[in-house]
Amino acid sequence: MTRSVWTTLLLGTALAGVVPGAAHAQTAHELELEARLKALEAAVQDLRGELNAARATAVTTPAATPTTPPAALAATQQTAPTAGPGGPTAPTAVAEAKPTGKGAGPTDGFKVAGTTVKLNGFIKTWASVSRYSGGNIAPESVGRDFYYPSMTPVGGRNEGNSVEAHAKQTRIVLATETPLAGHSLKGLVELDFQVVPGTQGNQRVVNGYNPGLRRAFFTFDNWLFGQEWTTFQYIGALPETTDFIGPSEGTVFVRQAQVRYTRKLNDAFALSVAVENPETSSTNVASATIVENSDDRLPDVAARLNYKASFGELSLAGIGRKLTINTGTFKDNATGWGVSFAGKVPFGTAARSDLRFMVTHGVGIGRYVGLNLAPDAVYVPAAGAQLYMPSLTAGFAALKLGWTSKLRSTFMGSAQGIDYATAGTPVGASKSAWSASANLFYSPVEHVDLGIELRHAERKLVDGQVGKLDRGELAARYSF
Repeated sequence: MTRSVWTTLLLGTALAGVVPGAAHAQTAHELELEARLKALEAAVQDLRGELNAARATAVTTPAATPTTPPAALAATQQTAPTAGPGGPTAPTAVAEAKPTGKGAGPTDGFKVAGTTVKLNGFIKTWASVSRYSGGNIAPESVGRDFYYPSMTPVGGRNEGNSVEAHAKQTRIVLATETPLAGHSLKGLVELDFQVVPGTQGNQRVVNGYNPGLRRAFFTFDNWLFGQEWTTFQYIGALPETTDFIGPSEGTVFVRQAQVRYTRKLNDAFALSVAVENPETSSTNVASATIVENSDDRLPDVAARLNYKASFGELSLAGIGRKLTINTGTFKDNATGWGVSFAGKVPFGTAARSDLRFMVTHGVGIGRYVGLNLAPDAVYVPAAGAQLYMPSLTAGFAALKLGWTSKLRSTFMGSAQGIDYATAGTPVGASKSAWSASANLFYSPVEHVDLGIELRHAERKLVDGQVGKLDRGELAARYSF
């Protein structure tokens, strides 16, 4: 447009010089054009000022924070091992830390020097009424606190009865997570008041009991170091019960120090391999009392393959052991082994029901199964003595039926059979044990479970004597 204005001016000047008498009219037109040009230049200057001001504002004002996409938010969520309040805890359980607002940190747990700390567990009160066919269990014995197959009395002249109530199974779990670039470092310490042996408390006045260590370990990526459930055991198969364990004689049940490596093979399979604390439990032919020897030279080696599919979870585990006994006058060793197959298959509405099971067989694995109902080994302290290892077969099945979202039942059957060598059969030793139980749980509000359970159990000795137990249990648990 500026070029057109100058062209017009030049043309007007030329015409003024060529056509006399037209100069006055052309000068007036030029004045008009000059006025319009000045107005246009002023407008351009105003636009330039506004543009420079806008650029200065953009430099000094920070850009608006974009909304975090769901994928990025999920990547920043913190995880740490937590306890499953309804049963044994797993180190890989995840608790999400979700933002609650501007400037707010995770609401799940608290931070200490850069480490996220979480506290959970449950408070449990338990009561029972028991009747024994073969006499009473000794006072303050753990057999009064929960079902312990080897403590079912056999051979007593009179029946025994007892009423018990305690809160020893209350559990406290402390979990931690420390962020490391590209790595996962977590820890867990778990305590209750049931596992400490001996008479650290009594029922006469204050019922005070000492805390006992259940689990204490840390994990670094795929590695685990510390005391945890044995790799030979699949804890996901343990059923819901008012008892401390439930199908005790039929399940693998050990916690001990170990070094474990776990690797996820694909979306369905995960493999764990571990070296674990060894301890040979033995007896001799003259007595059924099982003792520890502490003569072991090699760790126990265990491996477990977990399979997870749409229909449920399965586990296949194996263990190898070198048993050693050295009494000074007698010294021998033997190789023990075992395999265990277990699983959990949910079904029904919202998967409220499930079937859980475990089958175990082996030689020289007594302390791993049924709370050491069978010894690992038997020796005869005589000339030409030899170390004998009994074989055992054990298993259980538990059917859980979810009647409603708040009401459910579990029906359990469990058994173990033990085979001794003819020359290595201890006097008074257990030959077999079995139990059957059923319960009903009601959860009136979230985090609170109320349960009632009935159990019948029998233990048979190698000489044919049988002891029976009938027990009714009540439990109330608040999980946090």
